[in-house]
Amino acid sequence: MRKLYFALSGLFFTCCFTSSGEQISSKPNIIYILADDLGYGDVSCFNEKSKIITPNIDRLAAKGIRFTDAHTSSAVCTPTRYGILTGRYNWRSDLKRGVLSGYSNALIEPDRMTVGEMLQKNEYHTAFIGKWHLGWDWHVTAPENWQSGPLGTVTEPEVDFTKPVQNGPNKRGFSYSYGFSGSLDMAPYVYVENGMSSAVPVNYTECIDDKGFWRKGLTAPDFIHVEVLPHLTQKSVQYIKERAQLNQPFFLYFALPAPHTPILPITEFLGKSNTNFYGDFVLQVDDVVGKITEAIEKSGIGENTIIIFTSDNGCSPKANFEELNQVGHYPSYIFRGHKADIYEGGHRVPFILRWPKEVKPGDTSDELICTTDLMATLADLLDFTLPDGSAEDSYSFAPVLGGEIYKSPIREAIVHHSIDGRFAIRQGDWKLVLWPGSGGWSFPRTKEEMKGLPDFQLFNLKDDPAEEKNLVLDFPEKVSVMKALLSGYIEQGRSTPGKSLQNEDIDKWPEIDWMSN
Repeated sequence: MRKLYFALSGLFFTCCFTSSGEQISSKPNIIYILADDLGYGDVSCFNEKSKIITPNIDRLAAKGIRFTDAHTSSAVCTPTRYGILTGRYNWRSDLKRGVLSGYSNALIEPDRMTVGEMLQKNEYHTAFIGKWHLGWDWHVTAPENWQSGPLGTVTEPEVDFTKPVQNGPNKRGFSYSYGFSGSLDMAPYVYVENGMSSAVPVNYTECIDDKGFWRKGLTAPDFIHVEVLPHLTQKSVQYIKERAQLNQPFFLYFALPAPHTPILPITEFLGKSNTNFYGDFVLQVDDVVGKITEAIEKSGIGENTIIIFTSDNGCSPKANFEELNQVGHYPSYIFRGHKADIYEGGHRVPFILRWPKEVKPGDTSDELICTTDLMATLADLLDFTLPDGSAEDSYSFAPVLGGEIYKSPIREAIVHHSIDGRFAIRQGDWKLVLWPGSGGWSFPRTKEEMKGLPDFQLFNLKDDPAEEKNLVLDFPEKVSVMKALLSGYIEQGRSTPGKSLQNEDIDKWPEIDWMSN
């Protein structure tokens, strides 16, 4: 039997009435705002030395709980999004490294329960708005001449954009969906609403300049890159206002395309950060959070609406770290590395949860959590028993929201993953990296740069949060214990208690061979 951790939790399954007699649900509305490539140090309430001040996000934290040791399941986009919606580590799926393209087929398995499907079973209306980047099946006119694959492995297929896409968000637990297929720098550039393209892309566009870039590709007439973030925000605000009037709780998964490339802040924010274009774009993201919060409050649903704000991985080097450092700003805060890396800068992210009805304002938690934990946490709050074989890497952090203090951590450990498919495992203060280098884009990356380095890296993050001193030769027993724990998680197909499960495509997984060293 699941336990609820809040004094008022018994109200979840009752109803209350407005003065006019209108019945409203007491289940909390849920809004998940996912920034794209926002660094831990880019949010001023997480970085006391930040040169980018984010008042709206800071205000969200002041009225909720701020997690200082939160991590994404991967250091890049697609894999993290898979983990958020499934509660499963991304490396168990078909995608063992890299990200998908805008044309890739659906990654989430048809029979796998998602957060959206779980909430639908609990009488929620569910919506996805924004950047999907989990693949869906376009109507390819000559499938015999094209095969789906990750970004950089396939050519552009011939697509009939007048036909509906298959296996998109509406088939993965969302009652309503509106957005685009990949990142904002990946073709095709076309909005898709409930499976149908809003317009047929007829032009090829490309941008490569000092503000970032987007790849050359088919672009619909109504898809204007600089207007995408404001447009999606308007759609989300409209959805919130409409659903607030109805007698049904809702879940909005709002996946921002920013501050990922192309770095295109609108005129209102140009120069506002006194850093660079990236800093200006971060302020526009902060403004989006303000608009969403304002819509909730004005709709009269703020008290019982859960808002979660986080990022899908660390900051990208496209932000121009050298330029930002010149003005005293470091997007990864005190941590090593950035997006794509196995180091902390690749996957440690800002994470805030606001829920006025139940969560004490201004709280802070150093509990180790992962973005895969959304599913188990919401299931816990709704007293919903997850079916076996689902959310196998999802732990509930609901006890933390109730202010309970534990002698033992909620998570036994957490597994990190880089763009190259390299592994690390964190347990308590210790982190073991099963690779000599970054596993991503920062030094050491190449064979030459890693030449002569130990096969593994061991860090004590309490004493060395910047991961500067490799202790692998000093603590061989710790290495053996943590390596065995990671091996067990991989072999068992899960990291939560339960019967063993299967990983996908284990024959395409050469990265785990390195662990035998």
